[in-house]
Parts: sequence; C-alpha cells; structure tokens
Amino acid sequence: MRHAFQSFVFAFVLLLSSGLSCHAAQVPESFANLAEKLVPSVVNISTTQTISQRGNLQAHEFQFPEGSPFGDFFQEFMERHQESNPQGKTRKRKATSLGSGFVVDSSGYIVTNYHVIQDADEITVILHDDTNLIAKVVGHDKKTDLALLKVESKKKLPALSFGDSDKIRVGDWIVAIGNPYGLGGTVTAGIISARARNINSGPYDDYLQTDASINRGNSGGPMFNMKGEVIGVNTAIFTPTGGSIGIGFAIPSSLAKGVIKQLKEIGHTRRGWLGVKIQTVTPEIAKSLGMDKAQGALVSGVTKGGPAEKAKIKLGDVILAFDGKDVAEMHRLPRIVAETDVNKEVNVSLLRKGKKISLKAKIGELETKDEDEEKGETKDLTPHIKGSEKIDMLDMTVAPLSSTLRKRFDINKNTEGVLVLKLSPDGLAAENGLQKGDVITEAAQKDVASAKDLAKIAKKAKKEGKPLLLLVERHGELRFLALSLGK
Repeated sequence: MRHAFQSFVFAFVLLLSSGLSCHAAQVPESFANLAEKLVPSVVNISTTQTISQRGNLQAHEFQFPEGSPFGDFFQEFMERHQESNPQGKTRKRKATSLGSGFVVDSSGYIVTNYHVIQDADEITVILHDDTNLIAKVVGHDKKTDLALLKVESKKKLPALSFGDSDKIRVGDWIVAIGNPYGLGGTVTAGIISARARNINSGPYDDYLQTDASINRGNSGGPMFNMKGEVIGVNTAIFTPTGGSIGIGFAIPSSLAKGVIKQLKEIGHTRRGWLGVKIQTVTPEIAKSLGMDKAQGALVSGVTKGGPAEKAKIKLGDVILAFDGKDVAEMHRLPRIVAETDVNKEVNVSLLRKGKKISLKAKIGELETKDEDEEKGETKDLTPHIKGSEKIDMLDMTVAPLSSTLRKRFDINKNTEGVLVLKLSPDGLAAENGLQKGDVITEAAQKDVASAKDLAKIAKKAKKEGKPLLLLVERHGELRFLALSLGK
C-alpha cells in the first residue's frame, strides 16, 4: 500500500512538472547565432573634450595612503609649483570617454545616448572591424537622453531594426551588446525584470529594467529581443559600487523610434503640449475627491491661453484618459501628450467634482519656455504678524493676506487666501508637505479667506472622516496637498 502511494505521488509530481514545462518559455541553448548576427552592427564611441582649469594644483589631486613614500615627494612638488605659479594659470587637458551605439541606417546613421557625446569636441565611431570614423551630431534630445550621429563610410554598414517594446513581457529573454569599460563588443544576456520604471531622470521616464550585465561604457548600446530586434537603448544602471549588480535600465523602442525619426528628418524633436501642471493623485487626495482608488493626473495649474484652457480643463480636474489611453499614474501623461501629433484633436476623459466628463483638446507644440521648473527656496517668515491665528488642529499659524505681506513675500496681487507663517516641525501640516510661505487658497475645494474659514472646513472634514484637500500656492505655482486628519 505504501509503495503504491509513493508511486502515485511520484507520478503526480512528474505530471505536474511536465504540465508546467509545456507552458514555460524554453531556455535558449545558446545565444551564439544571435550574437554573431548582431555584433557587427554595434559600435564603440570614443569622445574627446578639452577641459580648462584655472588655479594652483590642489592637494586632493594627489591622494596616497597614509605613510606612502610618494606622499612627501608630491607635497614638495606641489609647494614648488605654487611658488612658480602664484597667480594660477589656466591649464588645458584632454578628457576622453567611451560609450556604445548601433547602426540604424546602412548609410551611416548611429544611435547612442546624449550623455555619451555631450559637450564632446570630437566623436569617433569605431566599427566592429576596428575602422575609425569621425562622426557628426545630426541631432540630440536631452529629455530622453538620445542622440543621432552620422558617419561617412565607403561601404554600407550593417543596420539594425527596431522591434515593439510594448510586446515585451517581464520574464522574457533579452540580449545586450556594448562597450563596457572600453573592452569592445561584449555580449550579455538576461531577462526583463520590470517595465515602466520611473528613475526620476526626466519627464518621460518609462524604462525597461533588466538583470543583464550593463556597466560603464554600455550606455547607448542596444537591447535585443530573441528575434534580434532592438527593443531598448541601454542607458543607466543602479549601483552602489560603480559596477553591475543586476539592475540596468533601457529606453524602450516605442519611445526611441519616434525621437530618432524626428532627429533624422528635422534635427530636433517636436512634442505635443497640453498646457497643464500636474501632480500625483495620492491615496489621501483620492479619498478626499471621492475616488475609489488613486489614479490619473491631478491638474494643479492651467497655462493661460494654452490648449487645456481652450478645452475648458480646470484646476482640480483629474485626467483619467488621454486620446484613448488610460492614465494609470501621473507620470504617464507627459509621455502620452509628448508623443501626440501637434495640432491633433483628442478626447480627454476626466473627473471633476465627483463626475466623469469628456472634453476635446487640440494639441499645441511644446517649447522650452513652457517647461517650467520650481524656483528657489522659501523665504523665512516672521511669525508675529498682525491678525495671525494658530490652528491647533493643523499645528500651524496663518494670517490673512495684506498689502504689506504681499510686498514682503512677493505674492501676486490676484492671489487670495491665508499665508502660512509658522509650522510645528513635527505637526500635521508640516508632515503632509506644507511649508512656511505657502498661501492656502482653497480647502475642500472651497475658497479660504481667513483662519476661521480654514478651521471650520478642517473640523467638518475631520468629522466626516475625510482627508482635508488644500490648494496651495508656492512661488507662484499651485499644488494640491491632502492632510489626513483622523477621526
């Protein structure tokens, strides 16, 4: 009986394992055929840059272990140098760096990262057969860290084609080829570890993450699927050591293709522009707006005269879908808008005060002046202002705006609300992101004209068990903050 039971268990395990293997992807026996085909299309990129330095040699330029016999020698050398060069003369030196790239057109077009060729005086492309070719920059895009080069070659170069990165799945095999540490064409393999990674490198972050070994010098090299198609441009690594620890990032081909096409055709990029400032919908903000879950992009500002204003998009709207594409997270919207054709009319689905509505917007063209950034640090404020009042529930002191306060703290004459003068460092308001100098213009989507207004609205929100949604102006920029008040 026992023997029969053991046989049954063994048979069951075999059946289970065979069933699993039927559905699992086959592990490649070798990447050799794929590598042999692809390596000739991957190039090494060497750049030279002239760096000017003015002043005397500094001690940190020569560092040796304590007790080293070279320490005294170089200390004496530095002292003699400073005596002979008391004013400090300009010194120039050549700095070189290495990266990777790949051929996308047999006539000599090469794709690489912008940071590989940034500020370079001379760019040399080294082919697989060690041929050296001087390259010219056709165009670059700093925001996606992509650049397109052109070389003149007597022979046609073996070109690669882009694949569809949207079809790649977590767990799929990939191959990376590049020039790590200047070693030349190096092939590594791994899997896609994650998709849509945001590493805060720019407004259009949507990286593919891989565990394939990617090191210094791999930047600009291609990431391939098993068909030999480029589905990513290797760009960055996460590392505490300077070397690969199995976390590398690549720009997906779905983003790179459009950028490279524009660089080739017009030498720069043209991006769609909606004219809104947005922020993340946190769980607290979602709850205060009556949403079932945190999703979409919260509109915290609308550019005057921009496409959004013309489309009647308003402050406090939550954009849920754009041009038929869901906006699951805030950082997805900038890329979707940027990839939309200029002058195209699109549908925008949004949530406004608990109701879903749909609007049409005609997309404009993004210009440098439209890419606003945060300004400076908040000025220190004097807490003893006439009319100031402490709101114990929020652990902060506010005051009504006056002409004196507006002038002192450079607050727009059209801004209405109460000024945050003082916060308890460990208090509720400070912990939820409020800062000295903020102007609270709305609370729970209602105008705030005094401390009493704010306190009254806060008490009501607490009684109802809802977070307190504040609209705050900081350095001329509007943003939403949600304060969890508890019960």
